[in-house]
Amino acid sequence: MSINKISEQILLAVKTKQASEEFLSLLGSYSLDQLEKELNNDQAKKAFWINIYNAFFQIFRKFNQIDKPEIYQEKLINIAGENFSLDEVEHGILRKYRYKYSVGYLPNIFTKRLIKKLAVDHIDYRIHFALNCGAKSCPPIAFYSLEKIEAQLQLATLSFLEGETDILEEKKEIQITQLFKWFLADFGGKSGIRKILKEHLQIKSKGYTLVFKPYSWEEELENYSDDFAA
Repeated sequence: MSINKISEQILLAVKTKQASEEFLSLLGSYSLDQLEKELNNDQAKKAFWINIYNAFFQIFRKFNQIDKPEIYQEKLINIAGENFSLDEVEHGILRKYRYKYSVGYLPNIFTKRLIKKLAVDHIDYRIHFALNCGAKSCPPIAFYSLEKIEAQLQLATLSFLEGETDILEEKKEIQITQLFKWFLADFGGKSGIRKILKEHLQIKSKGYTLVFKPYSWEEELENYSDDFAA
């Protein structure tokens, strides 16, 4: 079974409340060489690590009762004999070792060599519409596969932006998700946000002010999307 399929099976087991020990064991038994060989391009890396992040957040919160901020910092994800944290998966690997609190403009100079080796070559802003941290305003959890990752990320982006973007004509405002503010550089700054709104929603934002909507941190676990099948 490929490493990408293992990540899908772990997420499926979490969703369906089935035993996942077999797949977790497989994940831990991989060698680093095998891991790097299979995750040899950004598509494979994104599909794998998004599934891993979403599965383990649910595991840590629902079954291990780990709270914030420890849930992001504890290195409890065993893959190929190495232990990773959720922060390392998101900010180290999927965001190419960006410093967590720099809105994407600065690298984390303390990133260990392994994370740099495993990281994507190019930051894909669409990951922010795929990662779920258990809050009400988070994107829903979907199953990502190597074969369909591009179309799935496009759909996830469109779906999330449609639900989180409001145009107030009378105020000449476009209200958008707070995610754009937190990871501003990943989206190419405010000009990049306007391009994204045009590309995905056909919104011409010239003359409109961008306003970031409040983010609801109310806990909402098990928010699975109906758009994707495992």
